[in-house]
Parts: sequence; structure tokens; C-alpha cells
Amino acid sequence: MKGLCSMRVIFLGLPGAGKGTQAAAITEDFKIPHIATGDMFRAASAANTALGEQVRKYLESGLLVPDDVTISVVKARLQQADAASGFLLDGFPRTKPQAQTLDEILSELGRPVTQVLYLEVRRDELLRRLTGRRVCSGCGASYHVVFNPPRLEGVCDRCGGPLTQRKDDQPEAVAVRLKENFERTQDLVKFYEGKGLLIRIDGEQPIGHVYDAIRQALRGASV
Repeated sequence: MKGLCSMRVIFLGLPGAGKGTQAAAITEDFKIPHIATGDMFRAASAANTALGEQVRKYLESGLLVPDDVTISVVKARLQQADAASGFLLDGFPRTKPQAQTLDEILSELGRPVTQVLYLEVRRDELLRRLTGRRVCSGCGASYHVVFNPPRLEGVCDRCGGPLTQRKDDQPEAVAVRLKENFERTQDLVKFYEGKGLLIRIDGEQPIGHVYDAIRQALRGASV
């Protein structure tokens, strides 16, 4: 997609809205890096460090990682060479103060956000999506018991490893995650609507239709 290499896009949406799935297609199509704080947090939580232990406690309880930790991770990532000409932020900012700090960081770098996509999905549908997710303990491949089941129940198609349900995907933790995220997400929606950057996308459409809507939105994202 020539001419769109300078787009700097933020994904908004509650957990389970489909940001990760759509982000993979966008980064492949538009050749920009996918900066996903969720992946970075999970990597940290798996490490045998004090920071990893701290992050792991937040993830397993369904609560948010503190701003100071999150901002440090994201700022360092945005300064890497591959993000200089564009990026897709997935999972950050999560709060209005983070959004304001991100504006300051990007202003210093001379690379303001060009577009904010908000994937809208109802709470009941989010619960169904999140509690059905299973992850391979070997290679990290993701499945869903309804939408994307493995060929053999409980076994990864890719590497044959066992599939497990993460603690943060269990019903109690999911309910906490959605409650914690809802008000913050609405604050961000209002913040970016006020800046004229927000575009709402119906996240309950078939995956291909969602991506068609996203591609249409991104045609005006380059500056």
C-alpha cells in the first residue's frame, strides 16, 4: 500500500474486541510495526525478574499495569528505528493520562497520531470470546473453542503442544478486566473524538468485513 508508510495509528477497544487479529493483517498489508503492549507484558511476566513478578500479578488479577511501567516500555519501543516512519499501537494508551503523555512523546519526536480506530463490541460477546480462548504452552499459538478450534481438542495444530486457558481468560478475571477497562476506554473515546481522530468500527461483523472497514478508514491516515 504505497503512500501510507507514515501512518501512526492507535487501536482502541475492550479486551476481546479483535484488535490483535486485525493488527496482524494491517501490519502485513501496510508494512508498519505492530506495537502491542500486551505481548510485551506477557513476555515480562514470564521472565524471572522483579519486574516480571510485578507485571504477572497485575495480569493474573485482570488489573491494569501501572502507568509508569507501561509508559517506559512504550517510549523505548517508539524510539526504535522501525517505528520512525509509522506504527500501529495496540493496547496503549489505556487511560486518558497515558494518552496525554503519548501526545507529549510523539510531539517531541515530530510524529503525531494520524488516526484512532475504535472497535466496538457488546459486553456479552466479549465474555464469550475471552472465556473461550486457549493458548499453546509450547509455541504460543492462540485458538478459540468456538471460533477457531484446533483439529484435535486440547492439542496445538502447529507444534502438538497442550492448550491451556490463561488465568486472565477465566470468567472471574475476564469480568474484572472488562469492568476495569470500560470507563477508561470511554474516556479515551471522548478524548480522541475531541481531537477529530476517532473512527468507530463495528467489531461484531465477520472478520473480513471488519478489515474492509479498517482499510477504508486508513486510506485517510497518512500525513
